[in-house]
Amino acid sequence: MLPSPPLLLETITRRVLSSSRYLNYSYPRASYLFFYTHTNTPPSLCGWRATFLLITGAVGLRSQNLLQNRMVSPAIALAFIPLLLTVLIRCRFYFVLFYRAVLVRIWRDWMTGLSREERAYQYVLTHATPGDPDSILEAFDVWCSRVEFISNIGPKKGKILDRLIMQQSPLTVLELGAHCGYSTVRIARSLPLGARVYSLEMDPRNAAVAEKIIRLAGFDDDTVELIVNPSDEVIPQLRSEYGLERLDFVFMDHWKKCYLPDLQMLEGSGLLGKGSMIVADNVLFPGAPKFLRHIRKSGLYEWKVHRATLEYSKGIRDGMAELVYQGTK
Repeated sequence: MLPSPPLLLETITRRVLSSSRYLNYSYPRASYLFFYTHTNTPPSLCGWRATFLLITGAVGLRSQNLLQNRMVSPAIALAFIPLLLTVLIRCRFYFVLFYRAVLVRIWRDWMTGLSREERAYQYVLTHATPGDPDSILEAFDVWCSRVEFISNIGPKKGKILDRLIMQQSPLTVLELGAHCGYSTVRIARSLPLGARVYSLEMDPRNAAVAEKIIRLAGFDDDTVELIVNPSDEVIPQLRSEYGLERLDFVFMDHWKKCYLPDLQMLEGSGLLGKGSMIVADNVLFPGAPKFLRHIRKSGLYEWKVHRATLEYSKGIRDGMAELVYQGTK
């Protein structure tokens, strides 16, 4: 087990900067070697810990140079150290998320020539049982937890979604944002016989992956229809082009800036009936403040937010909004 962050930082800084064995390496490389040698940290985790140390160490070295050149008062410089450490410690989960979601993705995109979603599909294809939705979801969860981060709904919030669908027993479901098919499979496996999911995904490359995942899980076109178009183009056509008269359940997990305009389009379409349920993911992080403000002030919904943590992450608070449409005033 690693020591507390302040003690760890002090120990690392002293050893890296003073030990002769690290003098022939750059600061990032020395940080990496330190973690691997002294903390029993798995090599796969050394990267983000070394990145964290690089940030703090770079600031420390810069402060040391400024002090030596008498450009900054020692008292002023020392006053900022506790603040800097506090910010870095409190934001450590966001640094980890940035490393996993951005830096690792850029590196592996360049190394493999495949998108992150295509890499996830390859993993699921080789580790899951075809025709078994539970096995598909489990393989996804393992990959997203241990290999690369993907913003699926995840297992914890997924259980809330499962419960809501089973309570509602919807026959017609609209999903906004299929991404790579994880939530689509999760929804489809909980539906009653004869129900159908209309799943929208605007990115053709992601939609191709979602199509493979959905069919691998054993759902045909009669259960899940994948529509490759932006939501603002499809929603106005749901009645005329797809013959829908009512939506029993809507799941939103696409661009957060689209939550409010898409909800308002659904309100104006006449497809929401009394008792229709809308569930929106990630309303706290990254967040959808305009969406939440609208549902508070409109008076059209009974609503609440199910609080949880961000999928496949620790320490980042998130939540899922549950709305039940009450009809027009």
